Amino acid sequence: MNSAPQFHTDVVTQGWVRYFPRPVRPYLLLARLDRPVGTWLLFLPGFWGILVARPIMDGTSLRLILLFAFGALVMRSAGCVVNDLWDRKIDAQVARTAVRPLASGHMRVRHALLFLAVLLALGCAVLAQLPVLCWYLAPIALLLVAFYPAAKRVTWWPQLVMGFTFGFGAPMGYAAAAGRLDMTAFCLYAGTILWQLGFDTIYGFQDIEDDARIGVKSTSLLWRGRAKIFVAVCYALATLFFAVSAFKASLGGLFWLCGAMSTLILIYQVVTLRPNDPPHCLKLFKSNVLYGLVLATSLLLGRII
Repeated sequence: MNSAPQFHTDVVTQGWVRYFPRPVRPYLLLARLDRPVGTWLLFLPGFWGILVARPIMDGTSLRLILLFAFGALVMRSAGCVVNDLWDRKIDAQVARTAVRPLASGHMRVRHALLFLAVLLALGCAVLAQLPVLCWYLAPIALLLVAFYPAAKRVTWWPQLVMGFTFGFGAPMGYAAAAGRLDMTAFCLYAGTILWQLGFDTIYGFQDIEDDARIGVKSTSLLWRGRAKIFVAVCYALATLFFAVSAFKASLGGLFWLCGAMSTLILIYQVVTLRPNDPPHCLKLFKSNVLYGLVLATSLLLGRII
C-alpha cells in the first residue's frame, strides 16, 4: 500500500542566507543561490559538450569551462526569476513553494524585474566572450527559458520543455569548443534532454497532489501510475544517445568503463523511486549531480586514454 504524500518545503531560510542583510536575502532565495543543484545541472551539459568536442584539455578548454560555470550560475538564477514571476500565484498554492519570495510577498515584482535585468546583462557579458556561433544559438536558449514556465499551462510535458531548456548547454558547449554543430553534438543534446526529462519527472513527484488540485499539468502527473517504467525508458534512451555521441567522438576505452559506472546511479534511481515520498524524490533528483560529474570524468578519461 502506498504511503500518504508528505508535504514539505525546499526553501531553507535558516541556512547561510541568514548571515546576509535582511534586504538582500530575498534576492539570494529568488536566485536559488542557497541550492546549487540547479546550477550544476545547467552547467554539466555544457561541460560535457566541451569535453566531447576538444581532444585535449588545454588553456582554451579551461577558459570555456570557467565561462560556462559562471554563465550557468547567472542564467540559472535568471531562469528562476522568470519562473517565479510566471508562477507566483501558483506557487502560493503549493506547499513546497509557498514561501518563495514572490509567492509569499517578501519581494515586489518590479524588484524582481530589475534583478532579472542585471542577471541578463551578466549573461550577455559571458556570451560576448564565446565564439560567434554561440551568439546565434543564444536567442534560442532565451526563448526556451521564457517559454518553460508557460509549458505547464498548455501541455502535460513541461518536463520535456525543461529538458530542451536546461540541456541547451550541451550544443552550446560543443559549438564553443568545436566551432561547429554536427551529429555528435545533436546526439549529446538528445541524451541530455531525455536524462533531464527523467530526473525532472522525479522532481515533479514532490508536487503531484498540489498540481492535481490546482489544475497544473506535468509529466509526473501523467505518468504517476507507471513512474518507474517511464523514468527507466528516459534513462535508457539517454544512455544510448550518450553512447552514440561518445562513439562518434572516438572516445577511448576508459570512457566505456567509467560510463558504465555512472549508469549504475540511474539504475539506482529507477529501482528505489517512490513517487509518493517527496523527500526521497528530492534526494534522487539531487543524485543527478553525482551522475553528471561521473559522466564528465568518463568523457575526460576517454579523451586521455
